[in-house]
Amino acid sequence: MIEGAALANILGFDIGGANTKAASIRTHNLQVVELKTGMEYFPIWKRGKAELPALLKKFAEQLASHGSINAIGVTMTAELSDAYQTKREGVNHILDSVVQCFPSTPIHVLNVEAEMIPVEEARKHYLTVASANWAATGWMVSRLISNCIVVDTGSTSTSIIPIVEGRIAAEGKTDLEKLANGELVYTGALRTNIAAIVGHVPLRGCMVRVSSELFAQSGDVHLLLGNISEEDYNVDTADGRGKSKAEAMARLARVVCADIEMLSQEEIMEIARFIYERQVDQIAEGLMQVYSRIQPRVNGKLPVAITGIGGKFLGGKAAERVSIKDIIDLSERLGANAAAITPCVGVALMTAEKIEGKIHWKRL
Repeated sequence: MIEGAALANILGFDIGGANTKAASIRTHNLQVVELKTGMEYFPIWKRGKAELPALLKKFAEQLASHGSINAIGVTMTAELSDAYQTKREGVNHILDSVVQCFPSTPIHVLNVEAEMIPVEEARKHYLTVASANWAATGWMVSRLISNCIVVDTGSTSTSIIPIVEGRIAAEGKTDLEKLANGELVYTGALRTNIAAIVGHVPLRGCMVRVSSELFAQSGDVHLLLGNISEEDYNVDTADGRGKSKAEAMARLARVVCADIEMLSQEEIMEIARFIYERQVDQIAEGLMQVYSRIQPRVNGKLPVAITGIGGKFLGGKAAERVSIKDIIDLSERLGANAAAITPCVGVALMTAEKIEGKIHWKRL
């Protein structure tokens, strides 16, 4: 254990199938004195799993250049990627990559019980560390808010995490269990196929079926509606073209097997607005499933705490849709940098506490 008066440098990784994030924190006297964050679009199924170690090294060079790294915390969702045949293979390859990059640095891995465990234990109980990043978000928020439902809407999916009396109260542990009980909704702000949100869209007075081809994704809808900027749209587009509104319109027109010469701009915008409403409904359904289960256990208010790239325009709107008015924007509590990649910052803080004792932090 590092003495509280010493400086400690901790690096946290959230290794996803599409986006990988890193957070570097420095602590002094058990206080966080510096936070640096980074994110890179890294579709592991396209770039190749052999390239993962180089990405991790790059993050370390960018974020932890001020000195040696005392410990590393790891969480992951990339094991679900079809770059791997099984979760066992994915977890082990990801851990191999981290160990390869940092062979002499203590490495701690997050499990679904919000515990930081050694690499060998993580290998043995690989299903408990697979897609456990939601537990870091839950742990972090539980330190700030005693009772709430966290809605973390990322680029690909939405985690709904109940907090009761300062503890994570999730019913599901695996993605499969969470999909069943409403704690995971596989819809996100950027990468969701439109056909996974709607089966029909309104056009010229009737409901038109959509193609199930990956012609457009949720990022196109939110770009057109002003919910995100071109800079926010940091993943590949469905057609490999650019991220202008004109290009997004062309992709959305293709969803009904049309094009921008066949549909007017207003018709395409009407389609975008309809898809947005249905995506909010998807999250609202999961939120209500969790909220109705947790509310009887809480005396008094049960606010919804929103975070992630889609926190405000998807998570917040979903809460409003089910008549929840007490909404907490975690970017105001944590700071914008930390709220943008909550699991990654959370796992760095958990690692710091593992080696130092309780760390004091507020807005990061």
